[in-house]
Amino acid sequence: MIDDFKSPVSRKPKGIEPLANINTNEPAILDEPITEGAATASPEAYEPAQAPASSAINASWQSPDSSNEVPSDQGDSAEQQTNDSQAPKKRFHISWPPSKRQKIIGSVLAVVLAFGLGALYTHFHHTKPVVAETVKPKVVKKVAPPKIIYSTLTGLPVADDSVNQRPVVATMIENSLDARPQSGLDQAGIVFEAIAEGGVTRFMAVFQDTQPSYIGPVRSARPYYVQWALGFDAAYAHVGGSPDALNDIKSWNVRDLDQFHNGGSYQRISSRYAPHNVYTSVTTLAQLAQSKGYNTSTYTGFSRKADQPYKAPTPATATQPAKTNDTRTAANTIDMIFSGPAYNSHFDYDASTNSYKRSEAGQPHMEADASGKQTQITPKVVVAMVVPMVRGALDASGAYYSDYNPVGTGQIFVFQDGTVTQGTWSKASINASLSFNDASGQPLKLNRGQTWIGAITAAGNVQYK
Repeated sequence: MIDDFKSPVSRKPKGIEPLANINTNEPAILDEPITEGAATASPEAYEPAQAPASSAINASWQSPDSSNEVPSDQGDSAEQQTNDSQAPKKRFHISWPPSKRQKIIGSVLAVVLAFGLGALYTHFHHTKPVVAETVKPKVVKKVAPPKIIYSTLTGLPVADDSVNQRPVVATMIENSLDARPQSGLDQAGIVFEAIAEGGVTRFMAVFQDTQPSYIGPVRSARPYYVQWALGFDAAYAHVGGSPDALNDIKSWNVRDLDQFHNGGSYQRISSRYAPHNVYTSVTTLAQLAQSKGYNTSTYTGFSRKADQPYKAPTPATATQPAKTNDTRTAANTIDMIFSGPAYNSHFDYDASTNSYKRSEAGQPHMEADASGKQTQITPKVVVAMVVPMVRGALDASGAYYSDYNPVGTGQIFVFQDGTVTQGTWSKASINASLSFNDASGQPLKLNRGQTWIGAITAAGNVQYK
């Protein structure tokens, strides 16, 4: 590093003469003019034998740019070069003002020093003892999926449980030729079908989670319909009834909504003739029921399940027979025989909706809303229920009303998912809920949606393929 501060040109040190008389008033001659020939003299000629210490210090701090130095461009002899190589090397010294290189080195040293001092200060004055933290495992809270509330009547999802607290309304709907197309049947949760009289079938539509504003035509009561309604703790809407039915309604303490005593809740439309023109709405009937204190209904609904459409077997090939893992019995068409062509019912399975399109009298069974728009009735589940028929009371014309025995047990054929399952129905008492069981005695689960129940008098009266 000492060499870094040597002059790029080799120069000989200038001799300094000692002061002749330091105490005299004569000025001391410090510098002598150097003649051109003096450059060849030896260094000893310009140095005193004993130079004062102060003179040596002054010489060491003398600027390399001083005018007293001998220029090196005059050429040195070989002897001078030899003497120069034998001369002692200059020690490190700092010039003033500092050179550019010295400024850079000084700046770097200052930065390093400042950084080091700052690091030491931070370490000894701001370093906190490291305390090992206990890392608690993150607890992931499981968010429960929203609870789905299902209708007790249909098994379909409903907005909230208040729907299941509504009173069930069971309404008698006529099926004579003059009553077609009916209104409101497509929105009923459950529909019962049986012969009323003279081979003419009649429906009892049961509502709770659905409340259509236009249903009819409403007709008279029959004892077996009353007993099915009691199984749902329903308010029973009708227009009069057979003698047995009217007596049973009183003796069984039925929640009676007879039009004879509640005419303001029904209306007669002008587009049809009496007695096929009495209409109402489920909302109106529910309000009528609540006004009588029938605020809710307590009953046991059918067991329900999700749809499971039938999987047809794979087609047979020349080397492989048809295969399927679905062991259920397929049933794509259903026929129920009640009395004759005008009242026998037919159902065709619709795989696209996993439901059944209903027909009667050889035509699609249509229903009409208040505007006259018609749609085909398509229940989700069809049940053929074998119920014994007994002779009922005489009607006004002297003919006997039809009657069934709905209490007890019997055979059923349940059609859903394009299949048929055989089981049994049971109703322990007049007020007991109707239930369906499979061959092993377990509850036979039905698809969610409308269930259409036809009461036939013999197992042979239902045909399917």
